Amino acid sequence: MKRKSRTVDRLRQAEPQTQRHLPLVDLLVDTRAELMELAVASGLKVLQQMLEDDRTAACGPRYQHQPDRQASRAGTVASEVVLGGRKVQMRRPRVRSGGAEVPLPTFADTDPLNRRVVEQMLVGVATCQYGRSLESTGPSIRTRGTSKSAVSRRFVAKTATQLSTWQATALETLDLVALLVDGVHVAEHCIVVALGIDATGGKHALGLWEGSTENAAVCQSLLADLQSRGLRTDRSLLVILDGSKALHKAATQTFGPAALIQRCQVHKLRNVLEHLPERQRASAKATMARAYRQTDVTIARRLLQDLARRLADRYPSAAASVREGLEDTVTVLTLGISERLRHSLATTNAIESVIGRTRHVKRNVKRWRGGQMVVRWVAAGVLEAVKGFRRLKGHADMPKLVAALRARDRQLGLAESVEQVA
Repeated sequence: MKRKSRTVDRLRQAEPQTQRHLPLVDLLVDTRAELMELAVASGLKVLQQMLEDDRTAACGPRYQHQPDRQASRAGTVASEVVLGGRKVQMRRPRVRSGGAEVPLPTFADTDPLNRRVVEQMLVGVATCQYGRSLESTGPSIRTRGTSKSAVSRRFVAKTATQLSTWQATALETLDLVALLVDGVHVAEHCIVVALGIDATGGKHALGLWEGSTENAAVCQSLLADLQSRGLRTDRSLLVILDGSKALHKAATQTFGPAALIQRCQVHKLRNVLEHLPERQRASAKATMARAYRQTDVTIARRLLQDLARRLADRYPSAAASVREGLEDTVTVLTLGISERLRHSLATTNAIESVIGRTRHVKRNVKRWRGGQMVVRWVAAGVLEAVKGFRRLKGHADMPKLVAALRARDRQLGLAESVEQVA
């Protein structure tokens, strides 16, 4: 006799069990909301007790005579406290001394709320959705500060403060050995950003400048601002650029002979390949990669020059691109540093990562209301990227780079050579 399949029966038996779990899921969601409201209410009660303890510490125990008491109780007043990313209304105990209000240590100001607003905006929460991103407090607790306009005002105030503080930071204490400069276009504005690398391989966001294009005047203004804040221009500095003529001109004008220019090898390779048909790109790419991996700069130059000669007849534009700035693309090969550190300093990847962070941060902005808004958002993105900074790959070999730069100073007779001799 043919046996019947038990698969259908098992499925039918499983269905009722699955359905019985659904009400439990809804119950858990409701319980979670109630627990959150209970936690908020309990937190307010704890805060009230802490404030009352502060008043007791300032005024002494209640209903006890104290002849040397310096402050007295003054009832309560309607106030607000920052809790869970919003302002929560409460009754705050008051203390007065000599006719003046005495602040209680436990009572927090609105700065945590500003920080919370900025963090929410930077991770992609829109101003109109800020309230939805916060935990529920329940209908019995009155709150405010989560509207679109309130969130926007706080974001503007906090980012403006961050920007002014950053732009006023002194740079003379930084022992910088490398400088990277790049620009990002936002609406009708171009923001040029500078990143520094110190003698230990640490990265430092130095500053930014706004203009309509990435021209020499804007770049010069940025470097002049960095110089006024303490950036040294009297000793050799490795300046890593993406090939922009404006950046190159500004760097040479600001640092003069102290500027040791390194052209980004990735940008150079990309420029050359754009002038070649698909079938010729693999060979040219392999040759340039081989040249950039060399430890002997003479061999690297010969490989690149041979490539330019091979391309000259059929692809003259590609050959001209190889020759243009050839010496600047192999600068790191002359410094005697390890391959890992050479790879880190031969490209603008470090600052490209920072620029990429600014693009991610501003992705939700639909309307730009002027250059100041653009500057604030880009600065917020740069300072957000700073939180994830790590030392440069190959930083263990940084002493060799420093030694090579100081040897160049002595060769050129720059100020640093005098300090080294002393």
